[in-house]
Amino acid sequence: MNVSMKRAAVVITVGLGFAFWLPANAAGSAEAAKSKVSMCIGCHGIPYYRTAYPDVYHVPKIAGQSAPYIVKALQAYKDGARNHPSMTGIARGLSDADIEDLAAYYGNASGAK
Repeated sequence: MNVSMKRAAVVITVGLGFAFWLPANAAGSAEAAKSKVSMCIGCHGIPYYRTAYPDVYHVPKIAGQSAPYIVKALQAYKDGARNHPSMTGIARGLSDADIEDLAAYYGNASGAK
């Protein structure tokens, strides 16, 4: 196993352990998020969507993800801990309430589109 694979394994292991520690629900309003999701569905709402910016990659499905995970991911993009040009730009324009609302919306698989 090379160094990159070892680092990835550690990140995944720590991330999975942290996800179990998070509370189950976001404090936001799924109803309030309905007016905010237009920025998300252009990429995350298309099944099997792949994009070519900045590299070709599969866009992850966020509907049904853990709401606390979505909060942490958006905060990481906003704070610069995660780096993706599109997501960083979008997250920096979100308030903490917006992030909580989007997490509540997408964390509820039955209500998300």
